[in-house]
Amino acid sequence: MIPLSDRINQLAESETLAMTRKSRELKAQGHDVINLSIGEPDFFTPNNIKDAAKKAIDENFTFYPPVNGYAEVRQAISKKLKRDNNLEYSPEQIVISTGAKHSIMNALLCLINPQDEVVIPTPYWVSYAHMVTFAQGKHVYVETSIENDFKITPQQLKKAITANTKLFMFSSPCNPSGSVYTKDELKALAEVFEKHPHVYIISDEIYELINFNKNHESIAQFESIKDRVILINGISKGFAMTGWRLGYMAAHPELAKASNKLQGQFTSAACSIAQKAAEEAMETLPQTTWHMLDKFKERRDLVLNLVKDLPGFKTNVPQGAFYIFPDISSYFGKSNGSQTINNANDFCMYILNKVHVALVPGSAFGSPNYIRLSYATSNELLIEAVDRIKSALVALK
Repeated sequence: MIPLSDRINQLAESETLAMTRKSRELKAQGHDVINLSIGEPDFFTPNNIKDAAKKAIDENFTFYPPVNGYAEVRQAISKKLKRDNNLEYSPEQIVISTGAKHSIMNALLCLINPQDEVVIPTPYWVSYAHMVTFAQGKHVYVETSIENDFKITPQQLKKAITANTKLFMFSSPCNPSGSVYTKDELKALAEVFEKHPHVYIISDEIYELINFNKNHESIAQFESIKDRVILINGISKGFAMTGWRLGYMAAHPELAKASNKLQGQFTSAACSIAQKAAEEAMETLPQTTWHMLDKFKERRDLVLNLVKDLPGFKTNVPQGAFYIFPDISSYFGKSNGSQTINNANDFCMYILNKVHVALVPGSAFGSPNYIRLSYATSNELLIEAVDRIKSALVALK
């Protein structure tokens, strides 16, 4: 047996990727699997962005870029942040990385010392907890409720912060709940952070363009805390560019410089061609992506209507992203005679094996009574998937 490090042994496989892997295995065996476990738009990258990448190849953008990204791409991101979000970030405050996930990991490794506390509202994106563990930080989870649209309140935040708190991290629009914080809600949180200048904030805004209000609000807009906000974004969700693997951080110059140093030792720069494609994406007005947004909203409404026929499912009305996050705990303890549903993981495996629909258990997101269902697929497949789930649930008594 290879003596692997404690670091890797303590790191769990991503449960969303694990469910995707299991569904692929079933497909390889000839089963007709509907995969609702992965967070990936089913649209193609816009043609103007693909054309920019082809042009970059023809113009020989094939050499090592600067570690933090081409100056012109960081300038395009800077302009986008001003144009769309009214946020002032110089190109020197921006670091381009291999996906938003990479940007978050950079921030954690640059900020967290062993046992520093990181406050995370649940449900949270699947990798947050494991990233904090990898950085040797200590999780402090704050449980939100479906009744409060899965949003942390200022009172909960005040209670969670201690002298050892170093960081707060959240996403809006949120993966997995689809919740979107309003300006007033963010302002109320910012007022708490004002009283705790030792606390930094990772604001994961990767779903910015999948916001059904079409009006994204960032916590970085509040000047009193802006220097402590690490804004994370990218191109994968809003521009249907998951495979291009490019994200970015906008932060205080010292943190940007630290991330540049760290990245220089780990990966160096993100792909040169993906960067030039991202430059075009940043120069593209958000309105040009609204056809995708409108389709996601149509699918959300379809799925919410369909799950009304699933007894015991309880969900909020997501205002962004492309997931629903229902409470399915009413099925715990039920059985089909050969399998008993003890938790959400059992529920998801039962549905996968019984009717070949892949879902993700809420335990992956810190909320064990829930499951995540992605509606980033066709109406026909969504209708078929919910119909299959319904047929499987009938057998549970």
